[in-house]
Amino acid sequence: MAKLPVSPEKLITRFGPHLNFAPQEGYPGRDEPDATVKTHCCFCGMQCGIQLLVKNNKVVGFEPWMEFPFNQGRLCPKGVQRYLQDNHPDRLLHPIERVEGEGFKPVSWDHALDRTTSEIKRIQEAYGKNAFAILSGVSLTNEKSYLMGKFARVAVKTANLDYNGRLCMVSAGAGNKKAFGMDRSSNNYADLEHAEVIIVTGANVSETFPTLTHWLWRARDNGAKLIVIDPRVIPLARTADIHLPVKPGTDSALYGAMLKYLADHDLLDHDFINNHTTGFEDTLAAVQDYTLEWAETVTGIDKEKIRQAAELWGRAKTSFLLHARGIEHHSKGVENVLGCINLVLATGRIGRPYCGYGTITGQGNGQGGREHGHKCDQLPGNRDISNPEHRKYIAAVWGIPEPELPQKGLTAWELIEAIHRGEVKGLLSICFNPLVSLPNNNYVREALEKLEFYVCIDFFLSETARHADLVLAGSLHEEEDGTVTTAEGRVVRIRRAVSPPGNARTDTSIILDLAARLGEADKFTYESSEAIFNELRIASKGGTADYYGITYKKVEDNMGVFWPCPSEDHPGTPRLWEDKKFATPDGKAHFNPVKFREPSEVTDSEYPIVLTTGRVVSQYLSGTQTRRIGKLVGLMPEPLLEIHPELAQRYNIRQRETVRVSTRRGTGDFAANIVETIRKDTVFIPYHWPGRKSANQLTIGTLDPVSKIPEFKVCACRLEPLGVFTQPGETNAFDSI
Repeated sequence: MAKLPVSPEKLITRFGPHLNFAPQEGYPGRDEPDATVKTHCCFCGMQCGIQLLVKNNKVVGFEPWMEFPFNQGRLCPKGVQRYLQDNHPDRLLHPIERVEGEGFKPVSWDHALDRTTSEIKRIQEAYGKNAFAILSGVSLTNEKSYLMGKFARVAVKTANLDYNGRLCMVSAGAGNKKAFGMDRSSNNYADLEHAEVIIVTGANVSETFPTLTHWLWRARDNGAKLIVIDPRVIPLARTADIHLPVKPGTDSALYGAMLKYLADHDLLDHDFINNHTTGFEDTLAAVQDYTLEWAETVTGIDKEKIRQAAELWGRAKTSFLLHARGIEHHSKGVENVLGCINLVLATGRIGRPYCGYGTITGQGNGQGGREHGHKCDQLPGNRDISNPEHRKYIAAVWGIPEPELPQKGLTAWELIEAIHRGEVKGLLSICFNPLVSLPNNNYVREALEKLEFYVCIDFFLSETARHADLVLAGSLHEEEDGTVTTAEGRVVRIRRAVSPPGNARTDTSIILDLAARLGEADKFTYESSEAIFNELRIASKGGTADYYGITYKKVEDNMGVFWPCPSEDHPGTPRLWEDKKFATPDGKAHFNPVKFREPSEVTDSEYPIVLTTGRVVSQYLSGTQTRRIGKLVGLMPEPLLEIHPELAQRYNIRQRETVRVSTRRGTGDFAANIVETIRKDTVFIPYHWPGRKSANQLTIGTLDPVSKIPEFKVCACRLEPLGVFTQPGETNAFDSI
């Protein structure tokens, strides 16, 4: 592998990102479509129902799907514009191959697939099976997630498979498994409507999951009290009853102090604790010194506000706690999750109507994609790849001897480190843009340049794909049938609306063809996505994520089915734990002691400011899709550095002045946005942009010891105003190189 074949400017000129706008009068055929296809949005884990309008094999518009029970026709700005990625001028229409000094040239599918398989074989013969790695993603359907896990282990025969959910939900999943034995939100979101108190922590719901706010407003209309925990006064916090502006990296100290307050004032459900849980005494002992005064010093939150929040939570009859990446993107993300769960268990408000706990999935299939086997440590049904019985069962489903099933491999970030060490020589990626989404992305770029062979399956040439030897033109969300699992745990249908344009192919057909060329055609004899799903059902049977009773027809007839669903006559499970029998070996929910510890990098005289990162309403993840849609880019053309007026004054930073932000890993230049809605010791940068505008030039690759998620949400930085000013909209496509 080498550096880019031509300059970034030349690649952008040819492959984008370019901005796509709908014609002012709408696309031709919009008013007389050939078909109206009920499906779901391709973006966040809400998976809102939407109807795509199709004319001449093109998506020409959309209509609300009023009957779908979660969003009831509502869509966010991304959902309204999502159809504009179809027939986009940047769309890859055929396989392309790197040509040094020229860029990329179109090649035939036979050439592309033959070269891919020959390179896989060459690398594995020279360096061993695990020298070739695969990175997958959870915007794929359940069927493709399952297929990627099987393809890696049966066709490529590598242990080194992981996915971009490693940057998303793994801390939540690990915490859920420790506490409940199962990794799923405990309730459907309709239960929010009648909760008396709701805590939202580390989740900028209004911008990242906008349609979920409807259920929060319904609760507020019914009198619910809302507690928002976030370093910024995010939109949801503006109307909250209590906003706790926690210092990034101190979340577990806050939850521990709240738990101690509940115990000191006997705001506990003793019956639930005594009869349905274990570990409470050790958990309480871990926070015995966590006074409100101590918590104020550590978290920067006024102790009276902490007391008020604990009182509200402790005295409620019904409640719901929601969290997302804000508490999970840490080197102690699992501990943060367990701190939240301890508050829920201590008050016994789970497994009852209008009482629940939920982890909000960020990616389109963040829930289902982490259940069926393209994690390095997992097999379908959320089985453990190191468990002999689990291995035996899946090997039988796949028709291979159990010893041939690879063992646990490396996580996504560990794979980057392994490339640097020379242990991994080849890579295939799909639905993953690590050059933007992984931390310390200069280190990631260096890794890509060390690979002997890299092949990418994508429908746009992402920043990472620019480094590929081959790019295989794959399919959009609406170009294949399948299912996804929403943040609620509801399995829903993705319906094929159009076929891939030009000479592009479906992701599934590409993987099946590669498997056949690798000599495993007899293990991949699927005639449809439904056939893959039916095998997934069998593979998940008896696992903690049991889909066996879910069929395409059942999903169609009910607009979704909640797992677990162990048999075809089972209705599904919208609310978990109503029988108070948990999926742990002893059938009880487990408290887990959490002692506060500092983040991996703290401020000092050289780097005195806390940097945190997150999302904005108009962009999605690494921006591969949304940075190509004109109106979404217009809402925020570039990432802004949010900074408090007092901190800006200290550094003589003025509004819209370019500020150089430096950490121990890199520097980036960002226009200042001076706001009072952020802590005075903290700055915020959204992470959807690449190159010079990438927040992930700055973030740190320190991992949670359990989940192996990187610490995106807190590191130390310094600021330098540059005396250059820009106005909104002055940026262009080349500014992010």
